[in-house]
Amino acid sequence: MKFKKLLVYNIEESGSLDPASWKKIKTFGDKIIFLPKGDSKLKKELADTDCILVNFGTEVGKTEIDNAPKLKYIGVMATAFGKIDVAYAKKKKVIVTNLKGYSTESVAEFIFAAILEYLRGLEEGKKRGRSKNYSELGISALEIKNRTFGIVGLGTIGQRVAEIALGFGANVAYWSRTRKKNFENKGVKYVPFGDLISNADIISINLAQTKETEYIFNKSVFNKLKNGAIIINTAPMDLINVDALVERLKRDDIVFMLDHSDEMAEKDLEKISKYPNCIIYPPMAYISREAAENKRRIFVGNIEAFIKGKPQNVVN
Repeated sequence: MKFKKLLVYNIEESGSLDPASWKKIKTFGDKIIFLPKGDSKLKKELADTDCILVNFGTEVGKTEIDNAPKLKYIGVMATAFGKIDVAYAKKKKVIVTNLKGYSTESVAEFIFAAILEYLRGLEEGKKRGRSKNYSELGISALEIKNRTFGIVGLGTIGQRVAEIALGFGANVAYWSRTRKKNFENKGVKYVPFGDLISNADIISINLAQTKETEYIFNKSVFNKLKNGAIIINTAPMDLINVDALVERLKRDDIVFMLDHSDEMAEKDLEKISKYPNCIIYPPMAYISREAAENKRRIFVGNIEAFIKGKPQNVVN
């Protein structure tokens, strides 16, 4: 089996994958078309497309699926797939796959790198070292050990974050839409969402974006955070009510970190960037040589597996 036409939407040919991967992908179809996000030709190109390959955060909803009557497969070049209408795709017998677990280690390690840089005053230390000021006086630092480490979303990444937090000696608790009782045997405690938010010293948000989880961090939730709490979000910012976040940042009694800045509206970035207690990173949590190799291998492998009639990493 081969696809008649592969439509590569919002994925640049250069930089996103290596030439060898694209060469392999091109053998899976008779024709391949590359379109940038928002291109006016999208509707026309969808008409005879049976395979869509999309980047992180690219919307493929009911309209796009209806405009592609021959569609059989949607391949997402990311772990998150919240912008894809997976339920409607399933209704239309369209398989959707993602890159499950490709950057688990990278994201989990980044979370602790960001937390430790803040807790141990590393930015200040580097600044002093570069200016030949070798005094440690006035540098404040805290340990992770014995702190309550809350995890919102105990999926693949959340579980890895829990394992590392346990290794630091933290008291690890979690809330997830489905309980992971087998993981609770490892010393991770399940608590209701509200209790987790109210009691955690550190919170890692690793929740998948769905219609049910969008803006789950609203005004009520931000008001429940304890003074001094550190929150790091390496999930889509669609989980966060930005105006509610701003109101809590104004009080200057929490720290909020994020790395999905590339997806945010400029006006929202402008709102939060005013506050020193909001630490904004480029989308870099997933970046590592190992993750890049996993990305290539899984993305190409997903397409090949579908063609062979044995789809893998199916999300619908």
